[in-house]
Amino acid sequence: MLLCVSASHKTASFDLLERLSVPTTPVAPLIAAHDECVQGAVVVATCNRFEAYVDMDEPVTAAVAVGVEATLSAIEAATGVPASELEGSYTVLGGGDVAEHLFSVASGLESVVVGEGEIAGQVRRALTESRQVGTTSGELERLFQRASEAQRGVKNSTAIGRAGRSLVRLGLELADSRIADWSTQRVLLVGTGAYAAATVAALRDQGAEDISVHSPSGRATKFAAKHGLRAVSAETFPAAVAHADLVITCTTSETHVVSAATFAAGRTAAEAAAPASVGCPVDHSGRRLVIDLGLPRNVDPDVATVPGVDLLDLETIRLHAPLEELQATDAARDLVRDAARRFASVGERKNITPAVVALRAHVFGVLDAEVERVRARGDEGGQTEQALRHLVGVLLHTPTTRAHELAESGRGDEYVSALSALFGIEVAPETPASRIADAG
Repeated sequence: MLLCVSASHKTASFDLLERLSVPTTPVAPLIAAHDECVQGAVVVATCNRFEAYVDMDEPVTAAVAVGVEATLSAIEAATGVPASELEGSYTVLGGGDVAEHLFSVASGLESVVVGEGEIAGQVRRALTESRQVGTTSGELERLFQRASEAQRGVKNSTAIGRAGRSLVRLGLELADSRIADWSTQRVLLVGTGAYAAATVAALRDQGAEDISVHSPSGRATKFAAKHGLRAVSAETFPAAVAHADLVITCTTSETHVVSAATFAAGRTAAEAAAPASVGCPVDHSGRRLVIDLGLPRNVDPDVATVPGVDLLDLETIRLHAPLEELQATDAARDLVRDAARRFASVGERKNITPAVVALRAHVFGVLDAEVERVRARGDEGGQTEQALRHLVGVLLHTPTTRAHELAESGRGDEYVSALSALFGIEVAPETPASRIADAG
């Protein structure tokens, strides 16, 4: 049974999501080690969501409760956030709802800005990371692989990807109202990851030309050479911050990389470097904008107190997301629902297989006994045996087809009950009936 414990920008504050995004240890192994009935776990943690996908051994009583307990316990151990604090900030999905939710997430339909493309890669990386720590299961592998297929289907068949804007581009659009000419802007980018590359592309689309980059981890020179930028060293970073018209941060640093103190140090350095003949302080009266795309936050909130500096963070960007982008198109939703139905259909077919095998084993057991009796009486040329085997094959065709049809419609338990009532066949513990009972 699949289970999803989800905390997202729709249910939790960014402060809470920020704390969940910096575990001291990987969360998935802690979930998997909680109880032997946990078959596997994959954790998707992004700037606006924290979700644990858990594969539970269904015959276990109260599997949902055990899975949730395992997840909350792991979160507390890895992040220090107690279950009591999470109360009301997460939702629990089970059964077929899990696939539809993940497919929607991977397709960007649940993002702050509907249709943003970064989430697809984050979902794929979540599966890769769980493989590396050994916490995936066959069903989780199938779930995440189908999620990627669903995402590609939505991207290729609808306009949602083209219409949706990434957080980076939305942040720049919000900044656009206060920037008359992007070509004159001194832009400082802090970070060298995937978001940074997307930011460079978006800035150039806006017309920005003067772009420099700093990396807290020391990768600025390589990134600058690749993208045709100027690298900023740690020593000159404060001055670059104070000098920039626009600072954009998008690093994975767990500490603030820009603060009011950074501006103060940079302005002091600028004053000291100014020629003595100037006779007046360096002018810092122009408006500056800082866009913080990091989670955890890259920018100390005290930056908003610096004179002449405006701070735009993820929380603000989310609040300004255009209304039309808060809803996905009907076509994209329909594609996701259809993909989820197909996923469930294949799963139910797998679940009904033990019942179909049990019926065939019962019928062929009866057939073999009858064939032995016929042989003992002298079946010249094996014609009677051939006729009997053909008849049994024809008779089994409809029950087998019907089993798959019932399974796909969620009525596999009726098939199992019929086998018991008509033939006295009792299917092994992992049956559709037990799955449905546990899911409820």
